[in-house]
Amino acid sequence: MLGYNPRAMLDIRQLREDPEGIKTRLQTRGGESWRLVDDVLAFDERRRAGETEKQTLQGDRNRLSKEIGAMKKEGKDSGELEGTVRGIGERIKAIGEEADAAEAGQTGTLLQIPNLPHAACPVGSDETANPVVREWGTKPAFAFEPKDHVEIGTRLGLFDFETGTKISSGGFVVFTGVGARLERALIQFLLDLHTEFHGYTEVAPPHIINRDCMFGTGQLPKFEDDMYGLEENAFFLAPTAEVPVTNLYREMILKESDLPIKVTAYTPCFRREAGSAGRESRGLIRMHQFDKVELVNIVHPDQSFAQLETLTAEAEAVLQRLGLHYRTIELCTGDLGFSSAKTYDIEVWAPGHGAYLEVSSCSNFVDYQARRMRLRFKDADGNNRFCHTLNGSGTALPRLYVALLETFQQADGTVRVPEALVPYLKREVIG
Repeated sequence: MLGYNPRAMLDIRQLREDPEGIKTRLQTRGGESWRLVDDVLAFDERRRAGETEKQTLQGDRNRLSKEIGAMKKEGKDSGELEGTVRGIGERIKAIGEEADAAEAGQTGTLLQIPNLPHAACPVGSDETANPVVREWGTKPAFAFEPKDHVEIGTRLGLFDFETGTKISSGGFVVFTGVGARLERALIQFLLDLHTEFHGYTEVAPPHIINRDCMFGTGQLPKFEDDMYGLEENAFFLAPTAEVPVTNLYREMILKESDLPIKVTAYTPCFRREAGSAGRESRGLIRMHQFDKVELVNIVHPDQSFAQLETLTAEAEAVLQRLGLHYRTIELCTGDLGFSSAKTYDIEVWAPGHGAYLEVSSCSNFVDYQARRMRLRFKDADGNNRFCHTLNGSGTALPRLYVALLETFQQADGTVRVPEALVPYLKREVIG
């Protein structure tokens, strides 16, 4: 069995008490997941009815066993009663098997149901319904036609897609020379910002993760085909540091005074689905392997939505310090990630690409992941309660790299280095 309560994704009591309300909230996501609520409740009823019958039969068996003992003491024939007890035992065994089947069916069905959108989320069917919450800075103006990052980076020898394809396949790249140093400088800049100014503790987790961890944060079972699996999918290459970092606290009962917990980590990330060919996935924009600095928060349930605002501001601070124009949007119900209750996406402007590119996604999962991981805290009254978990990219490197090259390109073909990066890159101009 998995290392967490297999029925703890959505609160089963909430599904029993308000099935129609749950269906209505799931319907705003689109798709057919709301239809699974009735299936979950049917499995739940079968399981509970079996437990009730089992308890009754166990009582009958105990009573008859005592009668058999008394009859034997008196020298009476107890054969008929013993046959009845054997029949009860067989029925109890059958009930156990039926209950296990109902449990497995309920678990499998619950795993397919996404988190409930927060009541305040804008309702919409897709990204066209995502409202812009705020913008920072302005789009840079150029006295020349801005180039895209592929042309800039190729001319300056910052990366090599052909060699990446030669040693691996399409969707991989080799950073070279100053280009590799720029990637490393960005990672160090991000980690320093979040640990020194935003109060995060840095960790360096494994990059190979077991199935329990992937179930715990919601990557499995829905996204299994998008992941790089190992040993018949008993393990996976990390799709994001969210998975190992959040699972650091799996199956723990924390003290209330431990909260909030703020952890950051750099990891390479691995995804099979890198997008289709075309301008929207050109160059570094969609890769099978990419670098990312992740921010994970574990907080008291009463603080999670306020903490989401703080987390988003911490991710935005990256772009502000680098002087990159961006906008922050709130995802509508139809565009939410599977495990999220509320999400902000931060989109940086890439002038050579002529579009905004998502560089960070900041989400509050409320207790959805914590239930899967059995991550709890003991409150002041001594009750064990589920924590709320949040995470955000702080930020993903490829599109940050793209926006930096395209925003700070100069007429002579060089790229100006943002002031915040100069101490890390040890130069003011690339080229």
